[in-house]
Amino acid sequence: MELVKIYQSLQDLTRLRVLHLLMPGPLCVCHFQTILGEPQAKISKHLAYLRARGLVQCRRQGNWVIYMLPAKPSPALQVNLACLEKCVDDVPLFMRDRARLTKLAPFLVARGLGGCGPVRLGGGATGSVLGRRRGCG
Repeated sequence: MELVKIYQSLQDLTRLRVLHLLMPGPLCVCHFQTILGEPQAKISKHLAYLRARGLVQCRRQGNWVIYMLPAKPSPALQVNLACLEKCVDDVPLFMRDRARLTKLAPFLVARGLGGCGPVRLGGGATGSVLGRRRGCG
């Protein structure tokens, strides 16, 4: 049942943060590392979980895998994503994630989305941004 898969996916803080960060547009694992300050292995595990349940999609771009929300999300997913966006508007952790994403935006444009590389943001957030050729295919 799709609704159960959605709610199971929303039970983890890291997955909630990932979905929230994907709302404005696609990101690479290294971007999540930079923003969330989490190891690549943890982020990749959560992205694989979300992908297996149809909550995210991915595509290859060069050596990198780019993740995004589904092009045509189900009505149940749309409702839950809208709720997530409204519910976390004033939650400091999610506000910090969005602020870091905003600081990262010029690098995404300058390098092209798949042009991953080390990015330092204010506040000590940095990503170990080694591209991997797996996870989407």
